[in-house]
Amino acid sequence: MALTRVPAAPGPIARDTRPVIAGAQQRESIALPPAGPSAAAELDRVRAAVSAALSDFLAVQRQTLAAMDESLVPIIDEVCAIADGGKRLRPLFAYWGWRGVRRESAGERDAAVLRAVAALEFVHASALVHDDVMDGALTRRGRPSTHVGFAARHGDGALAGDGEAFGVGAAILVGDLALVWSDELLRCSGISSAALSRARVVWDTMRTEVTAGQYLDLLRAAGGLPGVQGALTVARYKSAGYTVQRPLQLGAAIAGAGEGAAEVYTAIGLPLGEAFQLRDDVLGVFGDPAVTGKSADDDLREGKQTLLVALAQEAADADGRRLLAATLGDPAAGPAELDAVRALMESTGARAQVEQRIAERTALARSAIAEAPLAEDARAALDALAVAATTRTA
Repeated sequence: MALTRVPAAPGPIARDTRPVIAGAQQRESIALPPAGPSAAAELDRVRAAVSAALSDFLAVQRQTLAAMDESLVPIIDEVCAIADGGKRLRPLFAYWGWRGVRRESAGERDAAVLRAVAALEFVHASALVHDDVMDGALTRRGRPSTHVGFAARHGDGALAGDGEAFGVGAAILVGDLALVWSDELLRCSGISSAALSRARVVWDTMRTEVTAGQYLDLLRAAGGLPGVQGALTVARYKSAGYTVQRPLQLGAAIAGAGEGAAEVYTAIGLPLGEAFQLRDDVLGVFGDPAVTGKSADDDLREGKQTLLVALAQEAADADGRRLLAATLGDPAAGPAELDAVRALMESTGARAQVEQRIAERTALARSAIAEAPLAEDARAALDALAVAATTRTA
């Protein structure tokens, strides 16, 4: 299956001179209809099936690691904890990508496809663990991030050496193991050898892109890829591709669809994936920690160079730029400084512009879904996913 290449950086941000609109108000103005009951039930069914596939696979891996040595059990416990959370968006997009273009005569069993797309959760787990190490993040989904948890385990066990280094090393290995297991679950899913061969083309491209995107994020944090276009390039490769576009194309590859399906799913996946990442960026600064499971201060203290930051830097006056330079990336920044940065993002219109772009990119993706030659049940499910991915609060 041919993969469509697209430009790395989308077009420029449209300047919005209207008053700042709060995130919730902006989302309400889009007037998105709720998912129908049948679509919602099918999404729940797929989520449950993915969770069951992961649980079954990890139960076998637990026996394997425990047989090697009991001291490896914390490793499997950590992977289980990471895999237990999340919204299952990537497997959902892949599954409905398959359902949208499948041919009944192709012969792939529903249960096997569900196991295959569940493997995406291990790719995601690997990216999360490694991202937290690089960012120095303290929490993930309401619990200590992997490197923090293993550093605490080092101290609790009165082990020798540097506890933080032990935690980082363990987290790198946990992330690596999750990536290894993603391959194993895909290979052993039960899809046909022909479908597996087609899927590998997309799979390999996706994993290359997300790793490259992680490096681009690291480079941008160090001063490379400056400005708005740099932020959008990182969002494209670090998240947008492997969240929506490539999962959709993975499903199409399993179905045996051709290049036309890959192009259709690019038209849906890239704008929707960007909107998903931009929503993530907004939640990282303005989200409710009780809902997101993560402090709303972490992204600012880590100095994440998101589109929000790029737009605020571009529009701020000299005092505002000094505030950003002094506060972003400062782990000791206090509540007053962090609230001042948030206020600056509001007053410069940066947040409103990001919300506007989320709405525009979501509308573009939903229009592509409406016009695509897809099975109607898949169209309804993908539209519901588009809404869920971009209006979420966690």
